[in-house]
Amino acid sequence: MTDRPKIFDDLAGVAGGAISVLAGLREEMASMAKARAEEALRRLDLVRRDEFEAMAELARRAKMQADALEQRLAALEAATDAAGKGEASAL
Repeated sequence: MTDRPKIFDDLAGVAGGAISVLAGLREEMASMAKARAEEALRRLDLVRRDEFEAMAELARRAKMQADALEQRLAALEAATDAAGKGEASAL
C-alpha cells in the first residue's frame, strides 16, 4: 500500500471545514431571512389565521343569536298586535 502525500489529507481537512462553514452560513442566512420576513409581516399589522378563525366563529355565533332574536321579536310583535285587535273588537 502506498502512502498518500500529506497534502491530500490537508486538502481534505480544509474542504471539510469549508463545507461546514458554508452549511453554517446557509443556516444563518435562512434564519436572517425568516426574521426579516416576520418583521415585515409585523409592520403590515396582519392577523394570524387562528385569530381570524376565532373572530369569524364569534361573528357567526353573534349572527345566529341576532337572527334568533329577530324571530322572537317578530313573534312577540305579532302576539301583541293580535292581543290588541282582540281587545278593540271586544269594545
